[in-house]
Amino acid sequence: MTGTTALRTVVSIAVTAALACVTACTSSGGPTGSTDSARATDPSTRSLRSVERAVGRAGSARVESTTVMGRELSLDAVGALGWRDGLTGTLTITYTGGTTAETMRRLGTTAMEARYLPDAYYARMGDEFAVRVGGRHWIKYVYADLEDLGGAKGAGFADRMRDTTPHQAVKRLLASDDVRKVGEETTRGRRTTHWTGTPGGATAQTVDIWVDDRDLLVKKVERGRTETGELTQTAYYSDYGVAVLAERPPAADTADFKELLKAPGEGS
Repeated sequence: MTGTTALRTVVSIAVTAALACVTACTSSGGPTGSTDSARATDPSTRSLRSVERAVGRAGSARVESTTVMGRELSLDAVGALGWRDGLTGTLTITYTGGTTAETMRRLGTTAMEARYLPDAYYARMGDEFAVRVGGRHWIKYVYADLEDLGGAKGAGFADRMRDTTPHQAVKRLLASDDVRKVGEETTRGRRTTHWTGTPGGATAQTVDIWVDDRDLLVKKVERGRTETGELTQTAYYSDYGVAVLAERPPAADTADFKELLKAPGEGS
């Protein structure tokens, strides 16, 4: 793998991880127009609106998630995220399988730290990566710059990152024609209510959430399809309202992803 190819691969992998860890099925399509007035008095709608408001007010939570995207990747993420003023927080991401994990192993690491700020995303790679880029460990992605790239990964990136919160899953359920309460279940030792639905009536996409007696998400499972195969994300939430820290890495230890894409090859 040449130097240029390796750098471009890392840049792409880090962007994929950024989205995979905080988003799953992103379609918010579904009935519009008279939907709100027609369903406003429906008990399911009222219950889910309460969940949406409660999670929004909480503002932050600890997160543990597992994401599988076809044969491309599987990864685990642990950390805390906030959403009061744009997406913020820090996650430790570990690649556990798929072609992406194999590529990361060849680049010297299968884990990275991700920091989300309202205007940019930072990914900390390993020491072997740093050797390739003048000793710098962090890659910086300004959301607006990613939009300029275009393509599947760049298009809509900023909006998806800014709008990503646990209650987006609730919004997707509210867009479902077939949303229903499955029943009462115990989830991680807590009594929860299980809801399910297919947003927009798309049978290829499903959303399930488990909600506690405070109207807060305890668990979320989203399933759908991507260009590389089936996508499944399972996330657990706890400690709502937790303090979230996401400091910008030192500038001297940070490389802008645009610089890396322009870097000349340096051999294998």
